[in-house]
Amino acid sequence: MPLLLGCIADDFTGATDLASTLVKGGMTAVQVIGVPGGPLPEADAVVVALKSRTAPPAVAVAESLAACEALLAAGARQIFFKYCSTFDSTEAGNIGPVADALVRRLGCGFALANPAFPTNGRTVYQGHLFVGPALLSESGMENHPLTPMRDANLVRVLGRQTDGAVGLVPFATVEAGAAAIRRAMTGLKEGGRRYAVVDALTDAHLLAIGEAAAGQALITGGSGVAMGLPANFRRDGSLPERGDSAAALPPMEGHAAVLAGSCSRATLGQIGLARDHAPTLELDALATPDAAELVRQALDWAADRLGAEPIVIAASAPPDRVAELQAKLGREAAGALVEEAMAGIAEGLVARGVRRMVAAGGETSGAVVARLGVRSLRIGPEIDPGVPWTYAEPAGLHLALKSGNFGARDFFLKAFEA
Repeated sequence: MPLLLGCIADDFTGATDLASTLVKGGMTAVQVIGVPGGPLPEADAVVVALKSRTAPPAVAVAESLAACEALLAAGARQIFFKYCSTFDSTEAGNIGPVADALVRRLGCGFALANPAFPTNGRTVYQGHLFVGPALLSESGMENHPLTPMRDANLVRVLGRQTDGAVGLVPFATVEAGAAAIRRAMTGLKEGGRRYAVVDALTDAHLLAIGEAAAGQALITGGSGVAMGLPANFRRDGSLPERGDSAAALPPMEGHAAVLAGSCSRATLGQIGLARDHAPTLELDALATPDAAELVRQALDWAADRLGAEPIVIAASAPPDRVAELQAKLGREAAGALVEEAMAGIAEGLVARGVRRMVAAGGETSGAVVARLGVRSLRIGPEIDPGVPWTYAEPAGLHLALKSGNFGARDFFLKAFEA
């Protein structure tokens, strides 16, 4: 099976989100954890999941280039650099530096940038990113503990991260369809622009953008813009029709658990609802700033509660508590504490028979998958937009890696009914 699309994602949940989008489009997809160290699994699309979103820019660039080399060596015909639908980054990067490095490596001189995901309320209009009805900078993302987003104008944000020029393909052009989008991008490239932020308000816009990107060496964006890519490969005869078989996974079994480390509004709401319906433990890292002790508390609590119904263990906290913990320990140490605790809890739960697990939050998911030694995931059916079940072989684990901002309020409950 030839590799058609090679993808590089800057966090684990984003990688799963992208792979799920491709599977829904009829492509087989495998998520590989970390820079590949050997031959890649056979699939139409391989998504390399990095933990580079909040890494130092030089590290993010080096890992992304190494992933790109592995994908190109496997025959990938197109490269997709996937980042969050809320464009999570800082003034120093990492989206701009990684994209610049990939543009140079591929010698393409140009790439589009589109994080839109209308199904989850992320839209781009006149270059401004909205979360629902609010500008990104007024959506709660301005308080993100690691990547606060205080400017919704993506042309400006990306422009501050790159030494290349950034242009815009506006709504009116996108509304005119794929041919108009392609002409606009060609004009921007010929005019010296390295990137084009592309507006998108609907899935139809994303499908048109994907069609317009056929043949481009590099695409950058959220998973939404990948919606149009499988059809490109079908049109040129590279991708056969597979229907629902692309998402088939083995049957589920074993105990069920949710581990939540995200502090997003969506995850806090999901924890709030879960309290009324499932055994829920909320760890307090501020009161107990010791990862080993948090692990012990959680596993002792879970000992007589594990079963067919899910339990929920959360280290999430509202912004004021996060700020207190960061003031006490420092930002990086505070994040590392929560990640270490959640990874240790995951390891202990698996040893006690948990085989169905939801991890909420990109950093939490990355820590959990790394501790469990998972190297690749087969992508299965979707629970909520952007969040599928996956299967880790040979461990026999079903994992759902949820971006903190994703999922309906009852996600933790319905995940195990899917």
